[in-house]
Amino acid sequence: MRMVRMLARSKETAINEIRTHDGKRLYSTTMPRRRALLVGAEVASFRSPWPVEDSLDELALLAKTADLEVVGRVFQRLPEPQPKFFIGPGKVKEVAALREQTQADLIVFDDELSPAQIRNLEEELQTQVIDRTALILDIFARHARTHEGRLQVELAQYQYLLPRLRRQWTHLERQTGTSGGTSAGGMVGLRGPGETQLEIDRRLIERRIAWLKEQLADVHRHRELYRQRRRQTGVPIIALVGYTNAGKSTLLNAMTGADVLAEDKLFATLDPTTRQVLLPGNTVALMTDTVGFIQKLPPQLIAAFRATLEEIEEADLLLHVVDVTHRNAQEHAQTVERTLRELKVDYKPILTVLNKIDLLEGATAEGIDQIAAEMGLPGDIVAVSAQRGWGLQTLGERIVATLAQRMVRVDALIPYQRNDLVALWRQRGVIEVEEFGSDGAHIVGRLPPALAPQFARFARA
Repeated sequence: MRMVRMLARSKETAINEIRTHDGKRLYSTTMPRRRALLVGAEVASFRSPWPVEDSLDELALLAKTADLEVVGRVFQRLPEPQPKFFIGPGKVKEVAALREQTQADLIVFDDELSPAQIRNLEEELQTQVIDRTALILDIFARHARTHEGRLQVELAQYQYLLPRLRRQWTHLERQTGTSGGTSAGGMVGLRGPGETQLEIDRRLIERRIAWLKEQLADVHRHRELYRQRRRQTGVPIIALVGYTNAGKSTLLNAMTGADVLAEDKLFATLDPTTRQVLLPGNTVALMTDTVGFIQKLPPQLIAAFRATLEEIEEADLLLHVVDVTHRNAQEHAQTVERTLRELKVDYKPILTVLNKIDLLEGATAEGIDQIAAEMGLPGDIVAVSAQRGWGLQTLGERIVATLAQRMVRVDALIPYQRNDLVALWRQRGVIEVEEFGSDGAHIVGRLPPALAPQFARFARA
């Protein structure tokens, strides 16, 4: 056994050894990338609009984001998932043969597996097996930067792990005295059921989950205080939503001059970012970039990131950003719409932004409208290129017009002692009539709903 370890170490050293031009030896400290084999299934009963090949393409992008090297892929079409392995036993043998051929050390399934299925597959394939959810959680853990983001990722990880705890401590399954006989050596007080290591682990994780939920509740309370102050100012809030890698961060940078990380990777940004944006007509608003959506996003992930997604609930307007050049753009849009329904925020005004039109050769306004119609998108769309800055002026004007529709009409006589309210109206609302008399300023116009109560006492009958 010792010789095997020595050979393994010498092999690793040979791989990592680097020679300089003068013959000196240097050794790389970077870990080699894990070799992943992707496995997918097209299950008829799931009725997914996604072809299995396209879903595996997306899984490969997720693997790339997680710094995995994809060395192969296989898939199977099934009427129902198989209880033991999810895929059929014959396909499992094919995966095992391909794993030997490609020297893969990780098998990634495109669907969520049950704990028993993972255990059966690992015993059959003799290597680590993870599912799509575990891969997404790993990416989230890599990209979470804020305290809140890390709390949410850890909560989601423990909630995923809890039902998947395995009996790795069989030697501790029974403690002395479990039989109630004399095995305790006659010592009083040690008889009883005992406690397995599995139960100890489960209890520790449940305590950690409870603590994480308390911490996130504190985050929620602090955020709520911030939101209350924000509501009092009447500044409208615009939330960017969309499929991951649709260009939301790039659009935020282009509209606000921010420097948010924008990469051609899935979930390149995870933590929400809010920036102030100056729209046409000197309208000031807050624009928030939220975490991207993706197909097959498990409910526990949505629940864990509820604090982040509350920004969507607070928004006055949602900008649904769609990568119009992607071959699965229609499926992307449907996934986002379905997720918004699950979050119960689909009642909010939504403006669809078709992004990356600079990559459409010879695209015309009529052609883009036709593409949107074929995708089943609503007629209220704006075509832009966030990368090139095309269409941003039009987008700003449409945002202002949409926000104005949500304002309430107010007719008020404001005394001169409250010129602060007049200044607030000019800054946050729209003034249609402004007359000055002996009693004060008579103003007719529109105000954000959050500000209207401050002017109620001065409203004219």
